[in-house]
Amino acid sequence: MSRRPVLARLAIAAAGILIAVGVAAAASGEPDGGVTVADGARDAHQHGVTAGHLEPSGTRANVNLISKLKLKNVVPEKIGDVGIFNGYAYLAAWGVVTCKYNGVHVVDIRNPSTPKEVAFIGSKEGSYPGEGVQALHIDTPSFVGDVLVTNNEKCKEPAGFGGMNIYDITKPTAPTPLTEGFGDSLVPGAGKKDAHEIHSAFAWDAGDRAFAVMVDNEEGFDVDIVEITDPRKPVLIAEYDLDQRFPQILQAAPANLRSVFLHDMVVKQIAGRQVMLLSYWDAGYVKVDVTDPTNITYLGDTDFTNPDPEAAESGLIVPPEGNGHQAEFTSDNNYVIGADEDFDPFSLQARNVTDSTDLAASQGSDTRQLAEGQTIEGQSVFVGRACLSDQPVPAGSADTVDIAVVERGVCTFTEKVASVLTAGGYDAVLVFNRVGSDACNQSLGMSVEGDIPTFGVAPREQGFALFGAQGSYDDATCLALPAGSQLAPIAIGKRGDTLRFASTFDGWGYVHLFRNQNGKMAELDTYAIPQAHDPAFARGFGDLSVHEVATSARRADLAYFSYYSGGFRVAKIRSNKLVEVGHFIDVGGNNFWGVQVFQSGGQEYVAASDRDFGLYIFKYTGSA
Repeated sequence: MSRRPVLARLAIAAAGILIAVGVAAAASGEPDGGVTVADGARDAHQHGVTAGHLEPSGTRANVNLISKLKLKNVVPEKIGDVGIFNGYAYLAAWGVVTCKYNGVHVVDIRNPSTPKEVAFIGSKEGSYPGEGVQALHIDTPSFVGDVLVTNNEKCKEPAGFGGMNIYDITKPTAPTPLTEGFGDSLVPGAGKKDAHEIHSAFAWDAGDRAFAVMVDNEEGFDVDIVEITDPRKPVLIAEYDLDQRFPQILQAAPANLRSVFLHDMVVKQIAGRQVMLLSYWDAGYVKVDVTDPTNITYLGDTDFTNPDPEAAESGLIVPPEGNGHQAEFTSDNNYVIGADEDFDPFSLQARNVTDSTDLAASQGSDTRQLAEGQTIEGQSVFVGRACLSDQPVPAGSADTVDIAVVERGVCTFTEKVASVLTAGGYDAVLVFNRVGSDACNQSLGMSVEGDIPTFGVAPREQGFALFGAQGSYDDATCLALPAGSQLAPIAIGKRGDTLRFASTFDGWGYVHLFRNQNGKMAELDTYAIPQAHDPAFARGFGDLSVHEVATSARRADLAYFSYYSGGFRVAKIRSNKLVEVGHFIDVGGNNFWGVQVFQSGGQEYVAASDRDFGLYIFKYTGSA
């Protein structure tokens, strides 16, 4: 299971800003572990692993556990996001660990102390929701009622489909489908296909019209806006690639901030305008005016401070990793709180020693990991695609450090690594990208297994350069070719430049506090749990990254966090600083994904989704 986001593209999408409905960049369906659920899509294997828990004996401060409910058919890592509306909680049943019992649990929380599961919305076979679960009221000339919006990703081909679902939940105990599987579904030159997989969705009522925004997993134009004024007849009205439309959101340094894609978003009415806050991974948190969804305008964005400010508080001088995952405005709109998700407490330094350039690569998920301070340095050897259907991988040398360089394509990363291990004589593996509109000089991570350090996916031109073939690379040509249709012009067995891979501890994902302003939003503070920057907690205590933030609806200075194995956390804003004021970790540990605020009986409560269990409901009891 990947411990980094995987569909990580560089800011090199094709020219253009707004694509008309029905026109989209090509998407890959290749089962190689880069963009398919079966072996490593960004959104399928993004959410860490269960590897122990922090403080298994339980701990709490200023937080009351009001209730908890174990949901039906739950296995470890099964529960995804949680949405709350009108006395009911909606929890995603994720489809990656098991591709069955996928859908949405509906829980009556009108009495927070006695939650009851009252319905289950089953997903279509092979599809599942995860990050995008949101309920709201829509009142337009075409529809009046409560709706639930969810995302679709795939866990089975060809049965699964992508796109967005909309359900009528006016009667929550009997949800009714209004739309299923709607999304961007055109590929140039290939006609219609199933709607692209989407990682998240968010809807808003804008008066006489209503809209939703989707995260398109399969192309650079990943901000898809849909009109849902009649949720039974959604219409795709705009698509954007924000780093193309607003290049000011990109950050020139450090060089590792190369993964530029949309992950999550919210929309809030501020001063009479509809303002979207987008978590755009290594481009940071971006604020745009979507009052006219077909002509959005830039308002502001953030940069990642270099060196990493939270790591520096622990004496670690390292570059920021980016990973802008999810964010919200405070209730008074004075601040933006952003949650950076990072499952790997070690950063990789990958370098072409021969020509003194850095490589864009990360460690594979379930291959042998480099220990802190460990370095592998050796000569590159090109071994082709390393699929079982290709010519055998030539053996490496047992007397020297050899690094097998593999071209992405056709088969899974795990199969490629197995071929290298079978050949013998190699000390590590580097994978570079294939041809195709979703590949070329774009960088990916990998869900991959094997008993050898494995790195990738590096941009294609960087792979060519290892063997002196960079002069034959043309990016426009590469992007225009069908996925995997052309092999690298490098002889199998050719020896190339010397490579070096080293690992450094840099901590887990954490929280940012920004001043909400136009232009570049000033970073005021960062926050992490204490164990997040202690190397003693790098392994064996579960994932110690933040996942989501929910800001209080009653107090502008209060925020709640789902912190995976770090539990449920509460922080206050004091003098432009984030200060922890409460926490909860259950006996046996927790694994929190989603967090949402709701009101009941004049009190504020917080719902959190535990991936291994179900629903928890909390109340913060700390003083002002």
